[in-house]
Amino acid sequence: MAIATSAWIEMLETLKACHSKTFSLFHHIVAGDSDPEVIEGKPSPDIFLVCASRFDGAPPPEECLVFEDAPSGVLAAKRAKMQAVMVPESMVTQDYRDQATLVIKSLEDFCPEDFGLPSY
Repeated sequence: MAIATSAWIEMLETLKACHSKTFSLFHHIVAGDSDPEVIEGKPSPDIFLVCASRFDGAPPPEECLVFEDAPSGVLAAKRAKMQAVMVPESMVTQDYRDQATLVIKSLEDFCPEDFGLPSY
């Protein structure tokens, strides 16, 4: 697992300091606002393609699963040829939700087996 975020690096550093145990579970982090390989922000696929390329063995995009809350992130995942699970804010309209592979209300509703992943 990795994080590909458009959040400002300062905000990311604050979150990492407060949640170091959680962040230690991730292989790497790509911060779109400060990573020199990320040329364009979401909805461009750059951030997700860079993130995937940094895994050992660099899995093909078709084997990557993105979790997103924003319509621009879902579109970026789709443009990267990745599947997107959306956990949207309530104000996100249905036409934006329709772009996602799956829409759930909470990460607790995610069933990894639906994507060929091991169960919890």
